[in-house]
Order: sequence, then structure tokens, then C-alpha cells
Amino acid sequence: MAKETYQESKEGALTSSPESDSLDSNAFGLTEPIYDEQLRPRPNVFHRVWDGFKQDPNQKARAAGANGNGFDGERAAQNTADSPLARKLKGRHLQMIAIGGSIGTGLFVASGKSLSNGGPASVLIAYSLIGGMLFCTVQALGELAVIFPVAGSFSAYSTRFLDPAWGFAMGWNYAMQWLIVLPLEVVAAAITVEYWNVSISPAAWVAIFLTIIISINLFGVRAYGEAEFVFSLVKVIAVIGFIILGIILDIGGGPSGQYIGGKYWHNPGAFNNSFKGLCSVFVTAAFAFAGTELVGLAAAETANPRKSLPTAVKQVFWRIALFYIVSLTLVGLLVPYNDGRLIGSSSSDAKASPFVIAIENAGIRGLDSVMNVVIMISVISVGNSSVYGSSRTLAALADQSQAPQIFAYIDREGRPLVAILFASTMGLIAFLAASAAEEKVFIWLQALSGLSSIFTWGSICFSHIRFRRAWKLQGHTLDELAFRSQAGVFGSWVGFIFNILVLIAQFWVGIAPVPASDGTRITGAVPLIQNFFELYLAVPVVLLFYIPYKLYHKTPFMRAADMDLKTGRRELNLRELLAEEDLEKATWPRWKKAYKLVC
Repeated sequence: MAKETYQESKEGALTSSPESDSLDSNAFGLTEPIYDEQLRPRPNVFHRVWDGFKQDPNQKARAAGANGNGFDGERAAQNTADSPLARKLKGRHLQMIAIGGSIGTGLFVASGKSLSNGGPASVLIAYSLIGGMLFCTVQALGELAVIFPVAGSFSAYSTRFLDPAWGFAMGWNYAMQWLIVLPLEVVAAAITVEYWNVSISPAAWVAIFLTIIISINLFGVRAYGEAEFVFSLVKVIAVIGFIILGIILDIGGGPSGQYIGGKYWHNPGAFNNSFKGLCSVFVTAAFAFAGTELVGLAAAETANPRKSLPTAVKQVFWRIALFYIVSLTLVGLLVPYNDGRLIGSSSSDAKASPFVIAIENAGIRGLDSVMNVVIMISVISVGNSSVYGSSRTLAALADQSQAPQIFAYIDREGRPLVAILFASTMGLIAFLAASAAEEKVFIWLQALSGLSSIFTWGSICFSHIRFRRAWKLQGHTLDELAFRSQAGVFGSWVGFIFNILVLIAQFWVGIAPVPASDGTRITGAVPLIQNFFELYLAVPVVLLFYIPYKLYHKTPFMRAADMDLKTGRRELNLRELLAEEDLEKATWPRWKKAYKLVC
């Protein structure tokens, strides 16, 4: 009897069809129906890869945003919310992007220029103030990104909560920043190799590094996340190692046994070029922190932003406190600001890195080369992020009809393929490293991207302020927010005002330059004008994007009562989620409760 029953169930399983009421009754646990026809063979690897590059079938052919000369904000918001980008980033990816995402040449190399211009006290003050401002900014971004995990993130928030024309300007400002950073960082990677006096042409290294970066991004967002996880882990370990080594060297534990203490704060001194020297450090510090906001851009490709983003955002505080402030304090103790190797230091010359100089001064053989390898990995990491950041921003702009529609092409693997290819072609500018025009080209490329982060961060803070105003005016309470900024609206005001002050300080340094280390000053009308635009070129570029778009499309300044707070909003059963989290937290030991409060 049992044998007959088994035979009947087996026959039923083998003849199951699409019309079956349930596939769960399949006797062999198969999840797909079996047809009597011969099954089609699985495509080979080549065909699967080729099919992956085809357009996502769920992506609508949409021309959104523009409506005649006007702007259709509702359609633009809907398109960024419905973007078919792949949601494959995990919590550990976001945490490492938040911790190590912006640890790069800004910290390891360009901090040498800050030390030379302002002295160790100016470096400590400027980086602390910019870091505090960034904490407020990222908290505001986290609140917005958790409730609106849409493509384009902060540029889309500017369009929705401030002014579509400003969103257009901020989107292109951010895209241009990363498009320009790619060739700069690839050249920096090639220059780092010269530390070992390698005779191979820089163009060959440019080709190698560019191939690595493009390949990672073509493998999709998961590959980007894994690569950044590894790169960030290396950078974090290196910074922690340097902090431990720096403490040992400062108290006299180096090969020479010499106690250093705070002698370089007395001779040559804590400050250089007085208050103007301090102001000149602010923009270098802003450049160093660039990339912190990538954690918000990645929200649209995160599997569970409600759970992953708050943890990643909170860890920004520890990155600022530990990796920047502590390490740069030690750099200021170990390297005097008048060290000749710091003169003329740029973001690409690893020989001018105060981290490398500190190790060389200690006389520890081989360790300077290890630090140089870390710098090279950091440069590749920033180049990797540049393709990611620019391609996602271009795709979001195209979704809102603020960029050519071809950039909105997203393939079946969830990659903005055309935008990635366009960003990658910008890397070809790096081959100028082998030409005589290299220096001039890269000075002006840096000028274009220099203040971009300041505009981005200021826009995030002001978007949060306007969002909170609309949230209250439209009858919502703070209890409905899945994640709230720890700094609140007050923190966003602090961040917004501080960004304006940095722009003012940079304007002053632009019209009245800081003297060189040997005391020489820039004189003459042409050199002064050139110096001003090298430092302030990003401002007129942003205005050139904003004003014509504003006049042509006649975009309105968004009123709080009219802001769209529904499209793209992540609907969560917040009461049940919070109740479950409270039950889980009740089982935590005290150390974990304290840790989770800040992390």
C-alpha cells in the first residue's frame, strides 16, 4: 500500500504543470514545474554575460522631469524612486564605506600641504571643525536616506526639497567632481610607484590602474562593495598601526631612542601664516573628507537601508575622531611644518606624505615602502569610488531629465552601464601624465573639483532643514521617522552655516594668497587672478549650471506645504519594528548597549 502511494506521488510530481494549484505539493521539493518537453540547455558563460549587459526589461522608457519649458517634479521623484539599480550592498559593505571610504590621499598626502601652510595647530583645529561639521551633515543625510532611499540621493533631495534648478546644479557638480577625481587619482597611483625609482613609463602604470578600476565597476555594485571592504580594511589597519607607531616614536621608543614630545610645537611653532594659514587648511581638510557622503548615495543599492544605514552613519564619528584627529595630531608631533620635503607637496606626491616622512625620520627601514603601498591602495580605492559616485549620479540626473537619457540605461545586473562607460573614458585623461602639459591640465582639473564637496554638504544640510519643516507642516511627527539625526535640525544649521564660512575663508585666501614657505608672495595681476580661479573656479561653474537652468525651466523654490513626502518613501511598520528592536535590546549586555548608542 505504501509502495503504491509513493508511486502515485512520483507520477504526480513528474507530470506537474504550470496550471497546478501549488508547487509545494511536488514530491521532490522542486521549485519549478517539470514539462514533458525536453528542457532547454543552460546558456554558456559568454551568453549569460552578454545577456547581463542588455537593458533591464523592467526599466520603463521614460522621459521624466522636463515638461515643456517647465519641470515635472512628481515624475522626476517617481523615476528616482523606481530605479532598477541592484540592491546588493550589505551592512558590512556600508560600514566599511563609511569608515574607510574617504581615507585616501587627502589624509595620507595632502595633509602635508596643510601642515606646511598652517602648522600643526591649524591642522588640528581645521580638521576637527570640518569633522564636526561632517558629523552633523552625515547624520542629516542618514535620516533622509533611510526614509527616501532613492537613486541620486542628495542631488535628488535638493530637487525635491529646495529647487529643481539647484538639484540640477548639485547633481552635475557632484558628477563632475568624481569624473575629474578619477584621472587625478590614477595619475597619483602612477606617481606613487616612482617612489621606488621604477624606470617603467607612467603611462603603463596608468593603463594598469585604470583597467583595475574599470573592471571592478563593470562587475557590478557587489564587486564595488567587496573591493571597498578590502581596501578600507587595509587603510584602517594602516592608520591604527601608524597611531601605535607614532605614540612609540614620540615617547622615545624609536631606533634612536630620542624623546620628541611636543618640541615641534615650540620650534618652529604651532602656527604658520597666522589666521590666514588656518583658513587655507579648511579646503584641504574638506578635500580629505570628500567621499564621506557616498554612504548616502549607496542607500539606493542597499538590501536593508533601515538597518544598515544608521549603523554606518554613526561610525562616521569614530572615523573622524580616531583616523583623522588622532593620526594628524601625531603627524604634527613627529614632523615640523618647515620640513623641506613638505614644500610644494601635492595630493599626488607620496614623497611629500607626512606619514612617510615621519617613518623616514625615525630611521625605520622598509616601513616607508609599506606606507607607500597603503597610499597606492588608497589612491586606487578613491578612483574606484569616483566611477561609482559619478555613474550613479549621472543615471539619477538622466532619470529626472537633467542629463542625456542614454545615461539612464541600466542593464539586467542593475548597473548604470552607459554612465559607467562614460565615467571610465574620463580616466583616459590620465594618460597626460606622460606629456609635457600634465601639470597645467591637472591644476585646472583640481580647481574644478576643489570646492565641490562644500556645495554638496551645504545642500544636504539645508535639504534636511527644509524636509523637517515640511514634515511638521504636513502633520507628521518625529516618531514616524525610522532614523533621526542625532544632531537634529540644530546640527544641520551648524553644518550649513559652517560650509558658507568655509567658502568665505577660501575667497579671502584666493584674493590674498598665503606666502610660500620661503616667504615669497604672489604678485602681479595675472598671477593673482590665476591663483584666485585655481582656488575658486568651482563657484562660477556651479552658478553657470544653476542660473541658465533656472531661467529656462522657470523652476520654483519648493514651498514646505507643496513638497512631495510620499513618492519613494520607504513604508515601514515602524511600531512593530521598534517593538521587536526593543525586545532584542533588552537582552543585550551593558557594554553592547553603550556601543550601539554611538555605533
